[in-house]
Amino acid sequence: EIDRLIAVPRPDSFRGVRDAAILELMYSAGLRVSEVIALRLDSLNLREGYVRCLGKGGKERLVPIGGVAETKLIRYLDERARAKGAASEVLFLTRLGRAFTRRGLWKLVKQLARRAAIEKNISPHTLRHSFATHLLEGGADLRAIQEMLGHADISTTQIYTHVGHDRLKQVHARYHPRA
Repeated sequence: EIDRLIAVPRPDSFRGVRDAAILELMYSAGLRVSEVIALRLDSLNLREGYVRCLGKGGKERLVPIGGVAETKLIRYLDERARAKGAASEVLFLTRLGRAFTRRGLWKLVKQLARRAAIEKNISPHTLRHSFATHLLEGGADLRAIQEMLGHADISTTQIYTHVGHDRLKQVHARYHPRA
């Protein structure tokens, strides 16, 4: 479903390029809506492959971003340079050249999910949840995921381990001789 959602924006317009960059960054870095709309141009360090964001309580963190997100962001920055509002320091601009609001970004993700024919109730937080779940399923350390999500307490991050437990049950059922 994440792949379908991210494939929806078409790269033949400013809006499509922007939407692809937003989705890819949210999924690649597990960012909250408030963090995405607060990003500035200087929040990105594409040379080093990370984004600097302000989380809850004004706590700053550096989160790595993947190569696909970097590619989409580079394309977006090229398009953005010619867009209305290009002088703004805000990273993601609406079609009117303004900063997104929380509600505007929420509506964008909902609209793209509908276009992807995803029946589930998808929200921007779904991308954050998928980021953490996919890292955990891939074998990432829970403590590293905690740091990337900006959680102060490991117990907040542990909500994502339910998927890990399901996966462990599947492995046990498949490979244990007495399962």
